[in-house]
Amino acid sequence: MPRLVIEANRPSLGYWADLYRYRELLYFLAWRDVLVRYKQTAIGVAWAVIRPLLVMLVLWFVFGRLAKLPAGDTPYPIVVLAAVLPWQFFAVALGESSTSLVANAGLVSKVYFPRILLPIGAVLVSLIDFVISLSLLGVVMAVLSYAPTWRMLSLPLFTLLGLLAALGPGLLVTTLNVRFRDFRYVIPFVVQFGLYISPVGFRTDVVPEKWRLLYSLNPMVGVIDGFRWAICREETLYLPGFACSLAVTAVTLALGVTYFRRTERTFADII
Repeated sequence: MPRLVIEANRPSLGYWADLYRYRELLYFLAWRDVLVRYKQTAIGVAWAVIRPLLVMLVLWFVFGRLAKLPAGDTPYPIVVLAAVLPWQFFAVALGESSTSLVANAGLVSKVYFPRILLPIGAVLVSLIDFVISLSLLGVVMAVLSYAPTWRMLSLPLFTLLGLLAALGPGLLVTTLNVRFRDFRYVIPFVVQFGLYISPVGFRTDVVPEKWRLLYSLNPMVGVIDGFRWAICREETLYLPGFACSLAVTAVTLALGVTYFRRTERTFADII
């Protein structure tokens, strides 16, 4: 009779093979979180559209009407919405993934499965919200008679980049949150602060040329610039800055996965 041997810290090949074996668990974890998120809500999944709509209206009024920042030939609401959607996805994904282990403490301490499925599942739930919120972009573009181009086909690639940009720090913070519960108070501050230092309400080209590469160390700069390039017809992609953001995302993801794997065997004892 075959036996399942549970090791404290499985070799990498066996661990990643387990991710495929437990793929159905990932689906059920994500679906459970979706049901819990909108349970007993009056308007349900409409919140996925209302939140970015309200943020877009505020930023459009502040930066477009009051500050009168340039938007080129693209209507300013579309310029803002092209950044609000990926930023909202990043912020929600980071927040959900950073508390995924503590929120599932009972599951972690009693049942074996690759723990990394929990933060991945949290990010996937945020991805579902993001896909729903994309309908808002279609409505705004239709109302403003702004036709998309072939570059819209690249949105899945930039969405994947945004997913990885959230997963890397999410893995780091959810691991630290197991040992130091203070980190749950840090993430809201980081998200709020990040909104101001990311090009959400303005275009990246307002940043002086000599600072743009340094500014691109923020991984969300590359994600937002990519979204604007895909949605706005006259937008250009600053390739050095995009490459810089891509490199930071890759390094952060590698650090997150490495640290998560090194400390994973202690989760059940500490949590």
